[in-house]
Amino acid sequence: MNAPAPPPLCIADDATFWAWRRWPEFVQGKTPPRAMVVVPIVGMADWGLGHPLDVEETVLLHVLRAVSVAREPGLPLLVVPPLRFVLGPDPGCAFPVDPPVAHELVGEVLGSIAASGFRRVVLFNASPWNEEFIAVAARDNRIAHRLQIFRISLSGLGLDLHPTRSQVRRKVQTLVTALTGKEPEPPRDGSAPPVRQGWGDESVTPLAGPALPLAQAQAEGAVILAEAAAHLLTLLDEIYLRPPLAHDGAILPAQFPLRD
Repeated sequence: MNAPAPPPLCIADDATFWAWRRWPEFVQGKTPPRAMVVVPIVGMADWGLGHPLDVEETVLLHVLRAVSVAREPGLPLLVVPPLRFVLGPDPGCAFPVDPPVAHELVGEVLGSIAASGFRRVVLFNASPWNEEFIAVAARDNRIAHRLQIFRISLSGLGLDLHPTRSQVRRKVQTLVTALTGKEPEPPRDGSAPPVRQGWGDESVTPLAGPALPLAQAQAEGAVILAEAAAHLLTLLDEIYLRPPLAHDGAILPAQFPLRD
């Protein structure tokens, strides 16, 4: 009897997934030299949607895979496996790490990308708690590795998970229902809201009201996924058309005019 196939490393398009490339492809120049490398950044958290803790990864990687499949051949992409250990200040977050650890992790990955000869990187982030963090990581690693780094978050694609800022949490819940084929668990009656922690009044509380039934969610989820993927594809096209950094990314000393 044949052994069952191992579970996939992540949701990915085989043609663009870095982990499926062998090292000679990089050494022998068989990877597109001007390829954009996408670094997915996902946390694990209970976002009050009645779905498992990997909501961020489920949504972000399905959107990214849809783009990878739909893109034109002239848009070369490489996608590294998702970075799952990032910031998570809310009590509902699982496996969070401290900011210095997250910064070192991103730095090691970006350093490896730079050492492989790539210069254009997109940090594609799912977590509201990491939007400011990736801005800092992008700045520091642009300096350290001479990379041209761009940032995109799910919130910018109309799939915001933020517990107080977002007006589309039901939309995200519907999309996850469609992607997983499972209706969300209803909130527990009388369950206490999470203890306030972190900053402000941004604690996650369960989404109130009934969720869409599975059949309706699958129909609406297909539309939501297509819209988000089309938006991301437009952004990636714009990024690819940007000129590369001058001087191969080196930051030159300031030049001051001489005075008489």
